[in-house]
Amino acid sequence: MKALVYTGPKQLSFQDMPDPAPEGGETLIEVDASGICGSDMHAWLGHDERRPAPLILGHEVAGMIIAGPSAGTRVVVNPLVTCGTCEMCLQGRTNICPDRQIISMPPREGGFAGLLRMPERNLHAIPADFAAECAALTEPIACGWHAIRLARDVSRTPLRACRAVVLGGGAIGLGAALVLVARGVRDIFIAETNPERHNALREAGPFTVYDPALNEGPAQGSAHIVVDAFGGTATRKVASALAAPGGVIVHIGLADGEGGLDVRRMTLQEITFIGTYTYTAADFSDTLAAMIAGQLGALDWAEVRPLEEGAQAFKDILDGKATAPKIMLRP
Repeated sequence: MKALVYTGPKQLSFQDMPDPAPEGGETLIEVDASGICGSDMHAWLGHDERRPAPLILGHEVAGMIIAGPSAGTRVVVNPLVTCGTCEMCLQGRTNICPDRQIISMPPREGGFAGLLRMPERNLHAIPADFAAECAALTEPIACGWHAIRLARDVSRTPLRACRAVVLGGGAIGLGAALVLVARGVRDIFIAETNPERHNALREAGPFTVYDPALNEGPAQGSAHIVVDAFGGTATRKVASALAAPGGVIVHIGLADGEGGLDVRRMTLQEITFIGTYTYTAADFSDTLAAMIAGQLGALDWAEVRPLEEGAQAFKDILDGKATAPKIMLRP
């Protein structure tokens, strides 16, 4: 099969690779679309020791089963493979299973390839008229679905009365904003430093989009919910200042791991900070159902490029030349 292989910092090679060999309980999927995630960017830059080269990246995948009794079924892939038997799995918190694996991280190759092996329990059927590039958005949007569910569970303010600010207008941030709309929030800001993305974000939903570098945006201390979809020192600092007394910060991004939080203010104002990691199996399924039902918008904001042009797509994202919140690669 052809694959886009990460071979070292800022290096990707489009090359022939052996076809994956499914193991017990697994099947083979022909990949139709696979999205570039921020974590793929971190790996490509050499900033993720969990993803050593050489490796096939990509974990936002839709395609078709081509082996076994379900051959011909179009599916979206839940990339988190969990044990199903530990305490966390039995509680339904599959995303923090201590033995979890995710494709695009050893020992599992990712979806920037023609073929992918996955356990059948991780595959969700999609309708014939549901485009693969839309279906593959399930993974990033499910991250926001999970985060907003956690925020809702601890917020003392009903969601319909909340002001929400999302820091970062990539697919994770936009997905979280769309979930906020579906949950009834009407006052939503998206902070995005790349002005090339602003029009796409405004077209995707009823959002106030602003550039924080220009000192725009809502007043400090005015947001009941802050979603940090970037997860860096700078955005944690901003989140600490934006959160209202008694507010909630949900931290999805993984740009870096230290600094930024104003712990003194968070303590004095009883601001809740929640680290959120991906999604549970139920979150993933619920997100897909909401997408198919049209509850999360038109889902027409991904740019599709051929897999062989993937190296250029990574460079364009790094250089701020990608106007869409998501680039999907098609083998």
